[in-house]
Amino acid sequence: MKRLLYIFAAALLLSACSEGRENILKVYNWADYIDEDLLGEFEQWYKEQTGEDVTIIYQTFDINETMLSKIELGHEDYDVVCPSDYIIERMLKNDLILPIDKDFGTTPNYLGNVSPYIAEKLTQIEGDGKDANDYCVCYMWGTVGLLYNPKYVDPQEVDSWDVLANPAYKGKLLVKDAFRDIYTSLLIALNEDELSSGEKDLATLTFDVSDESIAMVEEYINGFKGSVAGWEADFGKEQMTKELAWLNLSWSGDAQWAMDEAADVGIELDYSIPSTGSSVWFDGWVIPKYARNVKAARYFINYMCMPENAIRNMDMTGYVSAIGGDEVLESMMDEEEYDPIDVSYFFGPQADSACVSPVLYPDGAIIERCGIMHDVGTEKLLRMWSRVKGDSASAWTYILIFLVFSGLIFAVVYKYTKKRIRQQRYAKKRKKRNQQKMSR
Repeated sequence: MKRLLYIFAAALLLSACSEGRENILKVYNWADYIDEDLLGEFEQWYKEQTGEDVTIIYQTFDINETMLSKIELGHEDYDVVCPSDYIIERMLKNDLILPIDKDFGTTPNYLGNVSPYIAEKLTQIEGDGKDANDYCVCYMWGTVGLLYNPKYVDPQEVDSWDVLANPAYKGKLLVKDAFRDIYTSLLIALNEDELSSGEKDLATLTFDVSDESIAMVEEYINGFKGSVAGWEADFGKEQMTKELAWLNLSWSGDAQWAMDEAADVGIELDYSIPSTGSSVWFDGWVIPKYARNVKAARYFINYMCMPENAIRNMDMTGYVSAIGGDEVLESMMDEEEYDPIDVSYFFGPQADSACVSPVLYPDGAIIERCGIMHDVGTEKLLRMWSRVKGDSASAWTYILIFLVFSGLIFAVVYKYTKKRIRQQRYAKKRKKRNQQKMSR
């Protein structure tokens, strides 16, 4: 409802202004990926900082390609969008995004709050000589790994991707329908020896889409695809919380969501990144080529990098902000729940023994074996993915599809209730963190 009010008010304003739109900011983001209260608060903050009025039109998308098509083919005049890593790379190479001016005058520059680890990963994006850090400010990030139920899956097994081929989990295994994530993760793992010996470099390896490498990954996937109950885009985490599946090749954000939901009904789930290596993903704010309010776009991105806003967005969405620093670190610490791990790569040397969630912030020894995805070999990888999935449908696949579609009506009604539950859960976590902070 709040989002509709933003769109309605802005539409009225647009219809009343036949020339220009210097007081309109069009933001295009993933669904359920922000604390929407921050939108109205930004409008007030922007007025305080610049003396100018601005009204946000906030719209959402579900897949990167929808967003990209509107900009690349439709020349839509969005001012701020939030694409994923490989789409950022594509937009950068195709001159579809503008550099971000980091001079805000008397307003503090919060862009420097982005973790050095994330900034370093952005330098690995191929941009025809352009540094992606000049064109993108990372928003959220995470990893690819294994969500599992320790009641049925031995925790020691999930230290290796080979667990996927264990026939004991046939019909209880779900895999993300995300060819780029899975290819990159398995490519890294299958080159473990070469990476350990120094024969290959992680940053270079992730660009490898040679026929030999694709064939190697395809052969590995074929070794376990007979056990796959479904190639899922979103329903995997729900199936895990209901114990309809025991093992899910998934994203860390979905894993954390599933773990929280399962805990509410007394089911234990956990998440592991195999020690042989995996991949990291991230989404970032960019200003598209056809933006018409670049100034407000810059200020919006700056506003989202304020530590307190980063924490609120994490609390609301359950994903992990790219913002580092002591304030975020302190808010994520929980000495009662987590054992100390080394997350100095993200927060700095003071975090070499921090009690934070290893799902959200993997230990440094694990993260150093994770590379990023690239916009390379798309057609070749799609053909491979099509071959892999082509004859793998099983009775379980159709059962799961039926369950998903039969639950759509219920999901629409239940969506906002679940969102409120999530808000309450993270509010409790925030309250707990504040209490721990006061007791120190």
